Amino acid sequence: MPSQFRTPGYHPARKLKTIVSGLQIAVVTDFSVAYKVVLSVPILGCAFFLHQWVDVSLILLAMGLVLVSELFNSAIEVLCDFVEPQQNERIRVTKDIAAAAAGLSILIWAVVLIIEIIRLLDSVG
Repeated sequence: MPSQFRTPGYHPARKLKTIVSGLQIAVVTDFSVAYKVVLSVPILGCAFFLHQWVDVSLILLAMGLVLVSELFNSAIEVLCDFVEPQQNERIRVTKDIAAAAAGLSILIWAVVLIIEIIRLLDSVG
């Protein structure tokens, strides 16, 4: 990182702590994030255990896509509610667009998990 963008006392470990803290807050307070983690981790574990590395990569990619979109959606909703606590048509449209992005990523995540569950069951049986 160029020195003009680095803040004094920058520590990568502190950044990692912030990332983990934000993810922990999202998992604990947002059910839509929590259930995706709970459903994805066992399937990821099975693929890892069976040494299905392409499957592990696909599951990680789908899980990352859905978690990132859910985190952005939650952040946008919180920010919109902070900026305008009253009903506002422009805020509603902004929230709807963010929800549509999260919904599309959920669809992709669900399709990948279903395909991977079928593939993993075939490789076991």
